[in-house]
Amino acid sequence: MRVSCAYNHYTNCINVIPAGNAGNQNTGMCYSEPMEKQPCVYILASRPNGTLYIGVTSNLIGRVYQHRQNLIAGFTQRYNVHNLVWYEPHEQLESAILREKQLKNWSRVAKKRLIELTNPQWHDLSPDLGLPSLAAGSRHSLPG
Repeated sequence: MRVSCAYNHYTNCINVIPAGNAGNQNTGMCYSEPMEKQPCVYILASRPNGTLYIGVTSNLIGRVYQHRQNLIAGFTQRYNVHNLVWYEPHEQLESAILREKQLKNWSRVAKKRLIELTNPQWHDLSPDLGLPSLAAGSRHSLPG
């Protein structure tokens, strides 16, 4: 079975919609529920050793989905930076924000070392969170 995803701006939720229910986006499951308000710092890359983006969010799955669908105008959209290559959960949003600021001040070499400590091949980590891999060429649907 194939499904599609639809982002709901009002609920900050990604709805997974079974095929055939495209007109009813209130069916299926919501991707924001498994990771309720879990602050994270994350790094996106355009490709291995490519352009980097560092961000902070309280909903990593939802935020990565927004970047991938180009729902957020700006840097990641302009430079096609959509692969999640590193993330770090935090207990408090304040500590995540401080860490984001710290990482943004690091040199590119230091950021690259951080990524490669846990992800030496720069694989897209989004499938580990339940999102489809961009390598599979899918930006709008999940395999069923």
